[in-house]
Amino acid sequence: MTRERPPGRGCGDLRRCLLGAALLLGLRLCAELRRAGTGPPAGSTPPGLVSRPPGLHLPPAPGPPRGASRRQVTYVRSGRRAPPGGSGRGTPESGCCAPRAFCLSQGPRWHIDLQPWAGPTQSLDEEAMRFLRYISTTQIACDHMSTDSLVTDSSPAKKPWLVCLDDRFGLAHQMQSKQCRLYSLGLGNEDTHFEVSMANNGCEVHRFDPSVKSAHILEGQHLWYHRLSIDWRDRHPAVAAQKPHSNTRKLGTILNEFGHHKIDVLKADLESAEWKVLENIILENVLEQIGQLVFEIHLHWPGFEVSGSDSSVVRFWYSLLKELELKDFRLFHSYKDLSKPQLFLKRDIFNASSCYTLSWVNTRWK
Repeated sequence: MTRERPPGRGCGDLRRCLLGAALLLGLRLCAELRRAGTGPPAGSTPPGLVSRPPGLHLPPAPGPPRGASRRQVTYVRSGRRAPPGGSGRGTPESGCCAPRAFCLSQGPRWHIDLQPWAGPTQSLDEEAMRFLRYISTTQIACDHMSTDSLVTDSSPAKKPWLVCLDDRFGLAHQMQSKQCRLYSLGLGNEDTHFEVSMANNGCEVHRFDPSVKSAHILEGQHLWYHRLSIDWRDRHPAVAAQKPHSNTRKLGTILNEFGHHKIDVLKADLESAEWKVLENIILENVLEQIGQLVFEIHLHWPGFEVSGSDSSVVRFWYSLLKELELKDFRLFHSYKDLSKPQLFLKRDIFNASSCYTLSWVNTRWK
């Protein structure tokens, strides 16, 4: 007697067979993809990393090579900087450090955090009093400061640009070993006594000034002049395409193009552009690559693209300087320029000057 097959039994077997075949095919496909995704062959370049951009002609690094043990630099097309753990003092070349460009722990911020108002009325007097007290009070003692450019006569061209040479901050050692780098940001006819002095004392000095006649000029052995101005933004891509050799860059962009990962001293006299430039280097984490800041700040008007009421402007200034403090920068010298108009936002208040020179040191600098 023949046994009848239960209804639907053949269809169920077929479905199970198809399901098993699909599962095996999926597992094989995953294995193939995993083997294919283990990485590019040796010697290939990860997407997004390129060598020196075409058309970029930088001057050779001044002075002798820094040593064969220095790591090399690979440029990133996006303009992001390699993290500060890299060497930063070698000759710009393509090389072994390409993967580090993808390891940024923190991206750029969009705005700084404003400090609370100085008082309940949010008045200019309250904000100005807090701000002026802050910039006039040093936060750390420095026993050894350069004095080459201290005011020795009544000439307004002489400016007290001071750096801290205490051993704990390393600048003196860097100068002695010829490993010091100084960036000077200026806008035209300025006294360069400070830059010349630092170059003569062992620093590789790069002065950025849009008024110089040639793209790059080497004066002496260690003093470079570059026909570039520092801005707080890069040009719009459409504008950059029309003017590929524009002389305006953000500081982070110049660091990346020059292959410099560290600046021992950043000096700036930008005639009121310093507020937006300072904001930019804070937001883009460039501060971590700087050992000391020496800035001339201008208080007679808000500054380029700084808007709002007078009290909110001063609150913004104060918040920028507090950001430096949060990044472990400490004010070690404050100079009030009596040769400039004694005005604060066009007002004669609190015996304030329109111009101060402030020096900070990064207390975490190695």
